[in-house]
Order: sequence, then C-alpha cells, then structure tokens
Amino acid sequence: MEQYDLIVIGSGAGMNVADRARQRGLKVALLENGPLGGTCLNRGCIPSKILIHPADVIRDIEDASRIGVSAKIKDIDFNLVRKRMWELVLGDRKGMERAVESDSGLGFFHLTGHFIGPKTLQVGDKQITAPKIMIAAGVRTKIPSVPGLVESDVLTSENVFNIEKLPTELVVFGGGYKACEFAHFFSAFGTKVTIIGHNPRLLPKEEPEVSDLVKKTMSRYVDVRVNQDVVSVEKGWRRRTIAFRERNTGQTGSVEAEEILVTTGVKSNSDLLRPEASGILMDKNGYIVVNDYLETNVPGIWAFGDIIGRNMYRHTANYESDVAWSNAFEMQKVRLDEHAVPHAVFTYPQVASVGMTEAEARSKGFKVLVGINPYSNCAKGYAMGDEESFVKVVVQAETRKILGASVIGPHAALLLQPLVYLMNAGDQSFIPIAKSQTIHPALSEAVVGAFARLRSHEHEHTH
Repeated sequence: MEQYDLIVIGSGAGMNVADRARQRGLKVALLENGPLGGTCLNRGCIPSKILIHPADVIRDIEDASRIGVSAKIKDIDFNLVRKRMWELVLGDRKGMERAVESDSGLGFFHLTGHFIGPKTLQVGDKQITAPKIMIAAGVRTKIPSVPGLVESDVLTSENVFNIEKLPTELVVFGGGYKACEFAHFFSAFGTKVTIIGHNPRLLPKEEPEVSDLVKKTMSRYVDVRVNQDVVSVEKGWRRRTIAFRERNTGQTGSVEAEEILVTTGVKSNSDLLRPEASGILMDKNGYIVVNDYLETNVPGIWAFGDIIGRNMYRHTANYESDVAWSNAFEMQKVRLDEHAVPHAVFTYPQVASVGMTEAEARSKGFKVLVGINPYSNCAKGYAMGDEESFVKVVVQAETRKILGASVIGPHAALLLQPLVYLMNAGDQSFIPIAKSQTIHPALSEAVVGAFARLRSHEHEHTH
C-alpha cells in the first residue's frame, strides 16, 4: 500500500489542486486515464474554439453584403486550421507531461483507478491511500440506445477533433450547445449538416427568445429538425441512413450522411471509479453528491467539476477547485456560490447568459422587471447592420438586483461579462450602470439600453 497526503483523480481542474499541494510540499498522487489536461484542453473548449473562429469569419464575410461589402471566399484551408489546433493542444499537453514527469514528489498514474475500500484505490497493480482525496474525474459522451447506432462508428466530442478530412454530409444528434457549435463549424466549412434534436427547441435551457433566434439563424445554413426521435441507423457501404420520427405527429423521415456526430448528453465517469466501494453517495444518474462545501458524505473526500453534474464549464470547475482546496487545506470554510454562473455558446449567432431566465425567476416567486433591447437600437449595432441580435435582462423589482441576463449576437460573451462582475459586487444591482458613462458609440450601449427598457409585465416588452 502506497501512502500519499492527497490523491487527485482527474487532470483537468484537478490539476489546480495537485499543483497547489505540491507547492506546499505535500506528497500527491495524480490519476488520469486520458490525455493530461482533461476535457477542456483535449476535447472541449480549446480545440473547438480554434475551429469555430474561422467559421465565424466565414459567416461574417458572407453576411457583409448587408452593409455594402460584397466579398467571396477563395479558399478554406482546413489543414491549416487543424494544424493550428493541434499545435496549441499538444504544446500545452506536452508541457504538462514534462512538468509531471520531472516532479519526484508527484506519483502520476496514467490509467484508470477505482476504489476498493475506504479512501483506498486500486491503480494497475498498486494500491494507494490518502487521508484526503479530490475527485474531478469528469464525464464522457452518452451514446443513446438507437438500433444500429453503436455499429455505425459514430463521432463524439472525444474523437471528432481527430478527423483529417471534412465529411460531405454530417448528421448531428442533439440540440444543445455542442450540437449548435459543431453544426456551425462544419456547415461554415462546406459540410451539408442536419441537426436532429429530441427537444422542441435548440438550446432549450436558454431564454425562449434566444432559442428561437438561434433556430431561425441556424436554419439558413443547417437543416434543423427539432422534436424528433431517431428511430434507427443503418450503415451502408459509404453512407449511413438515419430514420427519425416527429414526436407529436408521428410523421417519419430519413436522411443519408457520411458521418454521424452524437451530442445527446453525457454520463458520469463514476462507473469507472466505483466510488461506492469507499462509501461515497451518488445520485440516480451516477453523479457524486456533494454539499455546499463540495464535501461528499465521506469526511476527507471532496468532488468538483463535471462529475458532480451541476454546471459543466471549465471556468466553473476552476472556481470549484478553489472552493474545495480552501475547505480541505485552509482555516476558512468557503461555501459554493452558484448564483451567477456564466456561460457562452460559440455558435452563429453567439450566445451568452448568466443567472436565472425570466421563467426561472418568476417560478421562484421573484417580482421581476424585464428589459429587452435590440443591438440595432444603438448606433454601433445599426452600423453593423445587425437587425436581429439583442440583450435581455431580468431584475428584481424591489431591489434592482440583477437576477439574470442573456445576450445573443456578435461579441455576446464579452458584452455579458461586465454583468457577471456586477452580480458579484456590492448589492448586485444595475445602479452602477445607470451612474456610469458608457462609451458612445459602442455595443455596450445595447446592454445599457436593456436596463433602460425594464418593464414589469410579461407581455409588455416587445422585441
């Protein structure tokens, strides 16, 4: 039995904790069964954005005619895009590998470990234990049980970045952020893309107005089919045939495609980890149950990141790693704060949101004011020829506290971010915006204008 001060399972946000522990001189075991850096670096945020930025440029060029600029795209060099993506991903990964290998106080186990008893794991032919354990082992793609799907060699977010040539046609299963981001990338690069989504809306967790505009815009470039069940997949010599059925009418259809990308959801990696052998509680979906301090039911074991099944974003996992570290190694206990978790969807148009939607705020009993403001209401939005993008804000009526906000359009993630800061400052109200000068003419005025248009009744505001 090898004894450590701390065992960290997962090298995504888990690496933050392992680094800090080593700086303190603690003896650390790090377990990782995939490439170092976890989901974000290897099969998530970073490679996808390197693919998506050129797709944004392509769409911007195509749309420029509305402001009097007609341009044609001469060539798209997918090999250069791929090369740039792998240079960054592999460069960062190799840097982490070198750091891990050169640290004699870090036991690195590059394989799948599992619990075999209280605070004890089997890792290959070794057994390891520690008084403190951090679980940040993430999730993986969940393949739905559709007849013929498993046999069809589908793409997932785990392997899609390995493709060396673009498919002529692609069917994307799902309607969430991965479906919308990949559909944007592939369609901009010339692939004929079909989205088949189970939910009646694309991006169903966003504000309904946001979902509607994403569907409307995406439908210009992608064959979007929502409210559908995939019935079967048949693998032919060079094509797969996907049969689907409309969930309300029962109307059936089919589409042929060279490749299928599955983005219908994820499953917890806890089935590989077997936490129950250490007495750790999980919910019905296999996500590890934690309290407001990220403690599991077993003292000395914390969990954070995707494996707790809450907010699956790397910036959130980084924040949670700070909370877990403080509660494990500092004198002061820190409670998890999830009231202002922001995220962005880098599709076309870009989407960003934070906090509650209008419906969520109303369902929780808040008396709310809602403001919706189109980009075109400010001079810069008009200059960009943007007729559809908008900002929506939800505010508590009595206190002027910002409860939530959504932006859909160019630079959505940038425009939203100042509101995240306000939601974490002072009384969390929008009053600093009202008191501040806003650069004119800039897109920031679209955000300010949303607060100027606050209304109390659900159907009083019109977009």
